Amino acid sequence: MAEVKPEEMVHHPPMDQLQGFEYCIDSNPSWGEAIGLGFQHYILSLGTAVMIPTMLVPLMGGNDHDKAKVVQTLLFVTGIKTLLQTLFGTRLPTVIGGSYAYVVPVLSIIHDRTLAQIADGHTRFLQTMRATQGALIVSSSIQIILGYSQLWAICSRFFSPLGMVPVVSLVGLGLFERGFPVVASCVEIGLPMLILFVVFSQYLKHVHVRHVPILERFSLLVCIALVWVYAHILTAGGAYHHTALHTQISCRTDRSNLISSALWISIPYPLQWGAPTFNADHAFGMMAAVMVSLIESTGAFKAAARLASATPPPAYVLSRGIGWQGIGTLLDGLFGTATGSTVSVENVGLLGSTRIGSRRVIQISAGFMIFFSILGKFGALFASIPFTIFAAIYCVMFGIIAAVGLSFLQFTNMNSMRNLFIVGVSLFLGLSIPEYFSRYLTGAQNGPVHTKAGWFNDYINTIFASPPTVALIIAVVLDNTLDVRDAAKDRGMHWWERFRTFRGDSRNEEFYTLPFNLNRFFPPS
Repeated sequence: MAEVKPEEMVHHPPMDQLQGFEYCIDSNPSWGEAIGLGFQHYILSLGTAVMIPTMLVPLMGGNDHDKAKVVQTLLFVTGIKTLLQTLFGTRLPTVIGGSYAYVVPVLSIIHDRTLAQIADGHTRFLQTMRATQGALIVSSSIQIILGYSQLWAICSRFFSPLGMVPVVSLVGLGLFERGFPVVASCVEIGLPMLILFVVFSQYLKHVHVRHVPILERFSLLVCIALVWVYAHILTAGGAYHHTALHTQISCRTDRSNLISSALWISIPYPLQWGAPTFNADHAFGMMAAVMVSLIESTGAFKAAARLASATPPPAYVLSRGIGWQGIGTLLDGLFGTATGSTVSVENVGLLGSTRIGSRRVIQISAGFMIFFSILGKFGALFASIPFTIFAAIYCVMFGIIAAVGLSFLQFTNMNSMRNLFIVGVSLFLGLSIPEYFSRYLTGAQNGPVHTKAGWFNDYINTIFASPPTVALIIAVVLDNTLDVRDAAKDRGMHWWERFRTFRGDSRNEEFYTLPFNLNRFFPPS
C-alpha cells in the first residue's frame, strides 16, 4: 500500500458554526413538525420537573397533593422562564428549568431546627416552602446584578476555548449519577429504552415518511411511548407485587400518585403558599447555588449555541441571558417551586440528537408546559412516566453535551504541554472533588465543611459539589496565569475574539438581536 503524504491527508479545519443541521436557530420547520418537536421537548423536561419535587416535598412534610401542586408550579414557571429567555435573554433555544444545584441549600433549610420541630406535616411544609421562597428571592439578586450590570460579560472575556472545554464537558459528564446508575435501578425498563433510543435515533435515522426523517426527529417520543406501554404491562401483570419498595418506585407506572393527587384545573399564582419568610443564613447559603447555576448555565449556553448552529454568544448577550435567568429565579421564589433556575442540559442535548436547533420549537414547548400545568390531570398523566425511562435518555443527551465541550479543542493547540496540563487537571479535579463532596454528604449526612456557621457550610459544600464550577475555577485560573503571555494562539483566543462584542461579527446580529426592534432602546455593546 502506497504511503499517504501529509499534504494528501484529510484536513478538518476548525468551524465556529456546527454544520449539518436541518434547521438552525432562526430557521423553522413546518408548523406540524414544530409542534411535534415542541411536545417532545416538553416530555423531556418532565424528568427534572418531577424528580426535584419528588425528592424535596416529602422531606418538607408535604403530601402527594402538595407534590403534585409543586410539580405543576415548576412546569408553569419553567414555561414562563423559557419564553422570557428565548425572547429577551440570550435568544438561544434553551429550556430554563429547575436545578439540582439548589438541593443542598434547600436541604439545609429543611433541617433548620426551628422548622424541623414543627409537628404538623402540612404546616411544616408551608413554613419550609416560605423560607425557601425568601432565600430564592434574595439570592436571585446576584444573577440580576451580575447580568444586567454586564459584570458577567467582563468576567466572560477571560474565558478562552481552552478554558471552556472542561466546563462545558462537565456540564454533561458531571451528571453521570443521573444516567446509568438510575437505569440500573430498573434495568428491565431502562436498558431497552437506552438501546431502542440509540437504534432509532442513529441507525434508523434515514427512515423517511413523506420526505421527513421521522425516527431521527421523533425517536424520543416513539421510544418513550413503546417502553411506557411495556412498563405498564409489567405493572398491570403483577411483575412487581413482591419486589422491594425501591424497585417498585423505580419501575411501576402507578407509584407517583400524581394523577390522583392533581386537580383537573389549577392555575399557579405568586405567593400561593403564603408570604415568604426571610432569613440571612438561608439566603447566604442559597447564593452559592445561584453562582453554581450561573456557571452551569454559561457552559450550557455555549453548548446550545453550538448545537443551534449559531456563533458563540457575545459577552453582552451571555450577560443579558444571566440577568433574565436571575429574573427566572425570582419567579421561582415568588411562585414557590422549591428550586431555582438553570438551563435544562437534556433539552440542549436533544437539539443535537434531532439536528433541529430552531428557537420556535423551544417556544412551542414552553406553551405546552404552561398549558399542561394548568390542566393538572392531563399534565400529571405524562409526568407519571417512570424516571428510569428519562435516565436512559439522559445517557445519550448528557454525552452529547460532553462531546460538544470537547469539540472546542479544535480551536486550541493540543500539541502544547501547557494546554494538555490545563485540560487534564481541570477535567480530573472537576470530577474528583465533587465526587468526594457527594460521597461525604451521602455517608455523613453533612458536607466535608461543617462549621457552626450553617450558611458558610452551605456555600462551600454547594460550590465544590458542582463539577462545572470546580472545572471553571481551576481551568480559568490556570489558563489566565500559566505562561499566558506567549499562549494566546494556543488557547484559541483569536478564534473567539470577534465574538466578544456584539458588532464584532455580522452573524451576531442575525442570531442575537432582540425582537420587536428593542435594540433601539437597549443598544448592545
